[in-house]
Amino acid sequence: MSCQLIVTDVTEIGDPFVLNYKGVYYMYATSSKEGFKVWKSLDLKNWRDCGLCYFKQDSFGYMDFWAPEVTVRRDGKLVMHFTAKDKTSNGLRTGVAVADSPLGVFRDVYCGKPMFDLGYSVIDAHCFTDDDGKSYLYYVRDVSDNVQQGIHKSEIYVSPLSDSLTELTAEGKMVLTPSGEEETTLNPTWQWNEGPFVLKHGGRYYLNYSYNVFDSKYYSVGVAESDSPTGGFVKTNRYLLRYTPTLSGPGHNSYFTDNDGQLWCAFHVHTRYDSPSGDRTACLAPAYFDSDGRLFVRYK
Repeated sequence: MSCQLIVTDVTEIGDPFVLNYKGVYYMYATSSKEGFKVWKSLDLKNWRDCGLCYFKQDSFGYMDFWAPEVTVRRDGKLVMHFTAKDKTSNGLRTGVAVADSPLGVFRDVYCGKPMFDLGYSVIDAHCFTDDDGKSYLYYVRDVSDNVQQGIHKSEIYVSPLSDSLTELTAEGKMVLTPSGEEETTLNPTWQWNEGPFVLKHGGRYYLNYSYNVFDSKYYSVGVAESDSPTGGFVKTNRYLLRYTPTLSGPGHNSYFTDNDGQLWCAFHVHTRYDSPSGDRTACLAPAYFDSDGRLFVRYK
């Protein structure tokens, strides 16, 4: 497989996530007002639209179906964590659904209810399982109703997860908040750290996060490092993804390993460079760690 940037023909999406399941690739994304679509590929270049794998009509949510990620549980079940606007609270909440196949149908674990309700808007859930088998859920306290001294902020939290990946087992801990000039000056009263994704390499934890607003060309990805999955993350002040003369707003990334063992980063860019919007295109780029343990994405 050619190890270079792939700009797919999957458009009108956001927040792509790729699962390598038994040698076949499945892509999930923010993709439909009716739930979540899934695409299938054998080579990462050609993707077939397989339709909806999660349906609004069976959901606790009624709109804003965002950022699905799928984990293969120890028992072989596939567990999807995602965002939707809750019918009961009318707030953004995290859902959890389970299926037997990567094509679905994924069904809510808690009928008519989100996975948890903290009383405020939560988005962008990401499940990470460590080498010792312990799992954690990273999620975002959303900018929409998280206001501190007049500043709206999206901040990243982490909570330990049950073995079923369907319950938080302890109170969440804030691990990342917007900081630095690039993250706080585009709009000083609205600031984002969102779209968390964690990789582990050489005993260290690499928390990827997106900053700035999704419909700006300045939407970008940074990385923070720690010796623990539950805190102590320090931003490297080095971006992983940033706009180029041909890619606008690269962000909300995730990672997977292909059948040859190559690490890949999935992310979205604005479909129309000169008119950034919610219409985004899925891209794939090879990623690697250098000899000093620094993470890079080869996207340009």
